[in-house]
Amino acid sequence: MNILHLDSSALGANSVSRSLTAKMVAQLLRVEPAADVSYRDLAAMAMPAVTEELLHAMRRFPNAAEVEIAPHLLPEVTLAQELIDQLLAADTVIIGAPMYNFSIPQPLKAWIDRVVMPGRTFRYTAEGPQGLAGGKRVIVVSTRGSRMSGSPYETALDHQEAYLLAVLGFIGIKDVKFVRAEGLGMSALRDEAIAGAEAQAQQLAGEMQLAAELT
Repeated sequence: MNILHLDSSALGANSVSRSLTAKMVAQLLRVEPAADVSYRDLAAMAMPAVTEELLHAMRRFPNAAEVEIAPHLLPEVTLAQELIDQLLAADTVIIGAPMYNFSIPQPLKAWIDRVVMPGRTFRYTAEGPQGLAGGKRVIVVSTRGSRMSGSPYETALDHQEAYLLAVLGFIGIKDVKFVRAEGLGMSALRDEAIAGAEAQAQQLAGEMQLAAELT
C-alpha cells in the first residue's frame, strides 16, 4: 500500500486536523505495516496561487513533444508534475482539511490547482470529462469549529466537504470517506469531538482490515 499523507492547517502543533491525520496514518500502518508513506505539509510548502502564465505552462507540459518553459516557471511546473505523480502512485490518500470560512485552506486549494490537470488526472471526451485518477481511496479528516453535519445550515454553507467530494469525483476518485471532528470552537464539545474522530479513525481502519482479509 502506498499512502499519501497531506496536511494543510496553518496551526502547526496546535492543529487538531494534523493530530488526527497522524493518528489515521498510524491506524493504517497497524493494518498494513509494510505500507509506504509519503508526506506533504502543504502549508509549509507555501505554494502561490496559480497565475495565468503558470497555468498555461503546467497544461502544456509534459503533453507536448517539445515545450519550452520559462526558467522562472520551471521549478513550479516540475513541482506540479511531482505532485501529480505522487497522487497517481498512491493507493490511499489522507487529507487534513480544516474548514476555514466555510471552505478549505489556501494551501490545499493550491495543491488541488496543481493536480487537477487535463491529460493527467482527467480528460475531456465526447461524452464529457472523464477522471483518470480512480482506483484509490481518500480519507478526509474534516475539522470544524461548529457543528454543522446534516443541518440546513451545512447545506447552505458547506464549501469544504462538498467541494472536496466534487473535485475528487471529477478526477475519478469515488471512494471518499470522512473522519469528522465538529464543535472544536466550543469548549464544552472540543474533547468529545476529538475523541469521536479518533474512534471514527479506528473503526475505519478496522473496516479496511476486514475488507483486506476477505479479498
